[in-house]
Amino acid sequence: MSASLATVSYLGATILFILCLGGLSNQETARRGNLYGMIGMTIAVLATVFGPRVASAGLPWIIGATVVGGAIGLYLARVVKMTQMPELVAFMHSLVGLAACLVGFASYIDTSITFTGAEKAIHEIEIYVGILIGAVTFSGSVIAFGKLSGKVGGKPLLLPGRHFINLIGLLVVIYFGYAFLQAETVQAGMTPLIVMTVISLLFGIHMVMAIGGADMPVVVSMLNSYSGWAAAATGFMLSNDLLIVTGALVGSSGAILSYIMCAAMNRNFISVIAGGFGSDGGAPAAKPAGGSAEPAGEVSPILAAETAELLREAKNVVIVPGYGMAVAQAQHTVFEITSHLRAKGVNVRFAIHPVAGRMPGHMNVLLAEAKVPYDIVMEMDEINEDFPETDVAMVIGANDIVNPAAQEDPASPIAGMPVLEVWKAKTSIVMKRSMASGYAGVDNPLFYKDNNRMLFGDAKKMLDEVLVALKS
Repeated sequence: MSASLATVSYLGATILFILCLGGLSNQETARRGNLYGMIGMTIAVLATVFGPRVASAGLPWIIGATVVGGAIGLYLARVVKMTQMPELVAFMHSLVGLAACLVGFASYIDTSITFTGAEKAIHEIEIYVGILIGAVTFSGSVIAFGKLSGKVGGKPLLLPGRHFINLIGLLVVIYFGYAFLQAETVQAGMTPLIVMTVISLLFGIHMVMAIGGADMPVVVSMLNSYSGWAAAATGFMLSNDLLIVTGALVGSSGAILSYIMCAAMNRNFISVIAGGFGSDGGAPAAKPAGGSAEPAGEVSPILAAETAELLREAKNVVIVPGYGMAVAQAQHTVFEITSHLRAKGVNVRFAIHPVAGRMPGHMNVLLAEAKVPYDIVMEMDEINEDFPETDVAMVIGANDIVNPAAQEDPASPIAGMPVLEVWKAKTSIVMKRSMASGYAGVDNPLFYKDNNRMLFGDAKKMLDEVLVALKS
């Protein structure tokens, strides 16, 4: 393939990637957006592999690696459950970071191209920054994977003087960066490069360990942004324009998504990085004067048959899905209940909070998998004002996103966070296994509201019973 044809292919792939991002912004066009992305990536890979910069002698290695990687990806796509998608995304981000680190070291020890003067300094800065971002992305994503999969505790680990530790680490990285640029030989530059890599890996671990469970959706989008910038840095190291553009697209879109997620939680990005949201973590957090009011009162349990009766008599029903629905794999039963109620003339809609689940769009993906119509899946801002006219608000495995303490208790750790106002419905039904607090570790006074009912048990089992009762 000639250089001009490869350039045109890269341009076409870039356009397809932009169309992909545009398609992913809406549920109705998401499938088409994914198709654009797959076609664009296929073109990009073929144009790179068969382009003028790849020697024919290296093709067998590239093809072999592609077959192995493709087989692993195909296997994961077939066996990974929808509930495991957040940790799979975090795992994929870690691979991007690892690739950036390996490419950085390979570029530094590569003697086939010699740079001098300003070109040498620029190339080494690209290597240093690329490995720095890649190492933070890799280790941070590994910890995020552990937290999302339950292998690492969701409580934030808040080390004493952690901000001072981070500052010292930054100063050391800057110092060794200067030493790296001043190194005369590869051997002399390898020591500061390795020291920086180790510090970056430790920073990635420390950063994500300090972030509380309620902020994990923001962490996933943040790591997505980091992986994009790591890819862009790799593009600079390899002088690959497509990698630079693609990495910038992923990095900027991830950063915008992180901002949107933070706004949805009434948080700023710096406070997310500071960690500790919704939990005392490793060090007790000081409470505001008077402390946060502890929920008090008695809960009102309800049976599946009684729940079915309330749904049958309702005219307007709003269903709020949460991570509990994902864990129980109850989305298909939810769709059957929705179809049955709509056939009886009941107006059923879904309310989606921006941070429901463990990653952005988690609930939308689950509902789409269960064939729930897109037009009845509403965002928080679209449906919140409708709760006073709602007969039954059914919360399935959600907790923090329906916590009235965000509005009613100024001393609550989640005070000011926008939530779905399910308690304003005539009756709210919360499905949970127990009275345990949510992922953020914050108690929920919704459970004790006079108009709230608690349907205890596994979401899938309880919903199956509700469906049977509805059809009887």
